[in-house]
Amino acid sequence: MMHTLEPDGHSKVTIHFQPHDKLTRVPVGVSIFNAANWIGLAIDSTCGGVGTCGKCRVQLCQGYSGVTPADRKVFAPGELEAGWRLSCRAEVQEDTVCEVPRLMGNPKAALMGFGRHVLLNPNVHKIPLQLTPPSLEDQRSDFERLRMTLEDEGFEINAGLGVRRQLPRVLRAAEWQVTAVIVGQQLIALEPGDTTARSFGVAFDIGTTTVVGMLIDLIGGAPVAVRSTLNRQASFGADVIARISHVMLSDSGLDELTARVVGSLNEVLAGLLDEGQVAPHEIYEVVVAGNATMTHLLLGLTPEAIGVEPFIPAADDLFDVNACEVGLTVHPEAPLVVLPHIGAYVGADLVAGLLATGLQQKPELRLLVDVGTNGEIILGSLTRTLATAAPAGPAFEGARIQDGMRAADGAIEAVTLSEAGVKLQVIGETAPLGLCGSGLLDIVAQLRLVGLLDASGQLLNPEAAAHRVGPELSRRLVVGKDGVKAFILADPEISGTGRAIQLTQRDIRELQFAKGAIAGGIAVLMRELGVSADDLEEIYLAGSFGSYINPQSARIIGLVPPVSVDRIRAVGNSAGEGARIALLSFREREVARSIPRQVEYLELSGRADFNDAFIEVLQFPELADLALQPEAVLPPLAAP
Repeated sequence: MMHTLEPDGHSKVTIHFQPHDKLTRVPVGVSIFNAANWIGLAIDSTCGGVGTCGKCRVQLCQGYSGVTPADRKVFAPGELEAGWRLSCRAEVQEDTVCEVPRLMGNPKAALMGFGRHVLLNPNVHKIPLQLTPPSLEDQRSDFERLRMTLEDEGFEINAGLGVRRQLPRVLRAAEWQVTAVIVGQQLIALEPGDTTARSFGVAFDIGTTTVVGMLIDLIGGAPVAVRSTLNRQASFGADVIARISHVMLSDSGLDELTARVVGSLNEVLAGLLDEGQVAPHEIYEVVVAGNATMTHLLLGLTPEAIGVEPFIPAADDLFDVNACEVGLTVHPEAPLVVLPHIGAYVGADLVAGLLATGLQQKPELRLLVDVGTNGEIILGSLTRTLATAAPAGPAFEGARIQDGMRAADGAIEAVTLSEAGVKLQVIGETAPLGLCGSGLLDIVAQLRLVGLLDASGQLLNPEAAAHRVGPELSRRLVVGKDGVKAFILADPEISGTGRAIQLTQRDIRELQFAKGAIAGGIAVLMRELGVSADDLEEIYLAGSFGSYINPQSARIIGLVPPVSVDRIRAVGNSAGEGARIALLSFREREVARSIPRQVEYLELSGRADFNDAFIEVLQFPELADLALQPEAVLPPLAAP
């Protein structure tokens, strides 16, 4: 029996799929079906990998897998002897070679995430049925009649009391022509007539600041509507630590925060349903991604232990609850699926990001950075993947910045400096009201480029600036009454509109500490893997903030390793995209379940090497080390 011991101490084995000649390494105990999903190899299935449809057949050529009761129902004794097994029931214990038959048909696939072809296999099934009415000769109960008919279709079902109560009325009113709505193995509804043309689900990304929802057509896979709103918990603090503190210090804190986030989701839901012209009862499943604190608060689980060492969540695995039990206005029997966490501060949003990018399934080394108050970082490949979280603070959200603000109308989102002066790009094309995170990165990077900011983060004195740049820029460098230097971005005396907006020396220090935490976390992971910037195939910048970061700015201030700009890629709301993938494919949902076992989590608190790395990267990189062109300037970003 051949096992290899991975650096995280987990035993892994190799599976070789023939005739496709595909190879993967997985932890002991993973099913062959899920292992195939990890590498994008489709195996027939309609039951969601629960062993009831009998279609996911493979033949073992090498490697042991015991015979399960599900195998005995499908295969004859001679077939079992020849190594035939249901791949969803066959758990690998040693290096394995198996033959995968051709698919019975052409599965529907869609291009989702970032260059990923995903098989569309929603966990929601709508089965049209014409049942034989009961008679004196056929006195089966309504449920047994339905159960046996669905069994012939390849579905073994369970049903709760609410659905069973509806059966007699619905079956007879519809003259025994109905549509069964099955999620996984659970019958959640019986609808009159044929309603198979309409089937919907919702994918949520619950951020500390913003909640984003997507209404998805489960038949075609396309988004029907997208909405977002501010997380109503924000009044209790800008970061997860403030929210956890509120739970700890107030007897009603947990209930208050849970009610706030549920209210935020229902606000988004109302907008989605209105825009998509969809009724609440047509939402059959909801998938949620978010950091551990946000998902705990949604479910009413106390996050107190997340906030104190050793940082333990109450739950971390993928699990289902009833969406109405949580308080969401969808079908009363619809499940709410919460994606799993990797660690207390690397949550389901990063698991969803890995689904969207496929980083941990690719042979080349890649870096994923979700830039925000809690900077989440993943570095790795198919060989080994590491994750961590760095306490960046709220500077990237515009907090603790003198004239900072969130990315809303009036926020300066991009800045270019030249001899002619300052060019600002403002959200909403209105008078500038403040500076958001992407604009903060831009102005600091631009000040470095024109020579008004040194590598230590010090602004030049106004006198020195006059000898370095032209008058249009030098006159903007001022010293306030408190002796603090600042650079004037907007001055109503010049423009005639808006308000005075400055970048102060203190603002630059806030940015340095924020970028130092993330860059230090990246450095720790790179040292752990023994790699350098030259080994990186790509860098992904994730999250809503990551969508608007100018890659050149991120590189100039040292937020990311010094790779060429064409290798830095904004992947936007990868968490929401990953939640959509999990909603549309039960195969990908099983991949999500496996990700915490594939990714090693490193806790940075108390690590001496993180403190050392933080100090090393606190300064801005020397421009000469970045191989920039002398005439390099930052192009303005496109409007969102």
